[in-house]
Amino acid sequence: MPIYNAPTKDTQFILHDVLKVSQSDIPGYDELESEFTGAVLEEAGKLATNVLHPLNVVGDTEGCRLENGVVRTPTGFKEAFEEVKAGGWTGLDMPEEYGGQNMPYVMGTAVGEMFSASNSAFTMYQGLTHGAASAILAHGTEEQKNTYLPKMVSCDWTGTMNLTEPHCGTDLGLMRTKAEPQADGSYKITGQKIFISSGDHDMADNIIHLVLAKIVGGPEGIKGVSLFIVPKYMVNEDGSLGDRNPATVGKIEEKMGIHGNSTCVMNYDGATGFLIGDEHKGMRAMFTMMNEARLGVGMQGLCQADAAYQNAVEYAKDRLQGRDVTGAKNPEGPADPLIVHPDIRRNLMDQKSFSEGARAFILWGASLIDAAHRKGDKDADGLISLLTPVIKGFLTDEGYDMTVQAQQVYGGHGYIEEWGMSQYTRDARIAMIYEGANGVQALDLVGRKLAADGGKHVMAFFELVKSYIKDNGGQDEAFDRDFLEPLKAASKDLQAAGMYFMQNATNPNNALSGSYDFMHMFGHVCLGLMWAQMGKASLDALAAGTEDKEFYETKLITGRFYMARRLPATGMHLARIQSGGDTVMTLDAASF
Repeated sequence: MPIYNAPTKDTQFILHDVLKVSQSDIPGYDELESEFTGAVLEEAGKLATNVLHPLNVVGDTEGCRLENGVVRTPTGFKEAFEEVKAGGWTGLDMPEEYGGQNMPYVMGTAVGEMFSASNSAFTMYQGLTHGAASAILAHGTEEQKNTYLPKMVSCDWTGTMNLTEPHCGTDLGLMRTKAEPQADGSYKITGQKIFISSGDHDMADNIIHLVLAKIVGGPEGIKGVSLFIVPKYMVNEDGSLGDRNPATVGKIEEKMGIHGNSTCVMNYDGATGFLIGDEHKGMRAMFTMMNEARLGVGMQGLCQADAAYQNAVEYAKDRLQGRDVTGAKNPEGPADPLIVHPDIRRNLMDQKSFSEGARAFILWGASLIDAAHRKGDKDADGLISLLTPVIKGFLTDEGYDMTVQAQQVYGGHGYIEEWGMSQYTRDARIAMIYEGANGVQALDLVGRKLAADGGKHVMAFFELVKSYIKDNGGQDEAFDRDFLEPLKAASKDLQAAGMYFMQNATNPNNALSGSYDFMHMFGHVCLGLMWAQMGKASLDALAAGTEDKEFYETKLITGRFYMARRLPATGMHLARIQSGGDTVMTLDAASF
């Protein structure tokens, strides 16, 4: 069976050496001392490794089953869910007034990585609940918050998000689910939703569905969409559960991966729903949940990549195959271990440098969310809004690729189910699709986010990179050469791509045809910035005389690899963008 070890040490390094969280002026960060965060992460890691990870293969092989209208989760899931709940992990970063622990979002993210990497399908149940609770917290009435949040924060009740319908995915203006106003202020919700993750299961007493629907007589298209709370069981005034709402499971989808999560077709047959937020402003409320979910999905790309990498490294060290071209490294044995071969090293270094860079990127993004929510920092809010499609799109694309590379280390065994590597690849694949397919993320980045607030936020990002290079240059010749110069070159490529879009705006296809490349360019520059910061932190630790010299030297070697071997991809992406839209759009549709 595959292994999993929580990256406690690396996470601590990012939190304290790189982000320096306890020195931040973000409210609550002064409590994030190393001893405290270390204790939290240590306990989360034990739960992930000892409880959740052993169930990962169980969820994959058993899947969920629909019995008499109720979804049954895989063996051991319910008991594990109770253990997660009992530890207070589901409300780690939720408000105390609703039963949460009010820790910063960055801590919820760090713990969430461990849980998701150990068992992604399982962790989705509480992850989606967190998103639904966040939407109610941001847009619900006081009565709605008091009714639903305490039970959702504890995960006694779980939550879902219902957007997609059989005939419409991204284009939600085409939805047909309708909401009919009732005399008591409620609505009757009628329609069918598909691909509903955690749509039904046997681990919670109630399930609170957030459903997008159109109020009868409202505006056409996306302007007529509203958001509704539709509970599986009605909630009485005293908080007890009442009648069963006609919100039922049509079937469980048969999927490529994440078999342990119940992805359902949901039928709403005049189900009672309650408006959340304003009429016809459902997308505003739903985006609170979707943006959080997109960051979580981006993290899933990292999680599957890192879990697969951990196993690939162990295999490469143990599997004997061929001889080192420079001389036998295992002369007493019949062959040398795989890890001596340059192409295996390249493969593993690709994975290692991605995972560690992506972890830093995710935690930096989480700190921006904390700055926006806890400090009211509008610039941080604008920057994380810009980076959200990059986090989601780039990290899931690259994360999936890394699981494939991990499979490749195993050779034929990577294709055989008993070794467990296939599951990482299958589970990672959906992350490129749900919460907005990655092509849509790229269009959002180029079509909307770049121009937001007059381009203020992308210019702020470029200034951030420029200032970092200026402030940290000239102190160490090797650092300048190995980290800052590659980062500067990559940032210039990204700026050149943005300039190309501006100069060729008369034909919008020029920008949209290059949007996917731009998203990947942006992702590489972000990881380049993370690696520059991690490289500088490592040099500082070594100069200070750290007792863990090997850790920091390894970090520098890994960073140099990324800057030399991965970051130059920005040049390729720039060349593609500058080839223009005609190369993509000229061929007549009938000729495909």
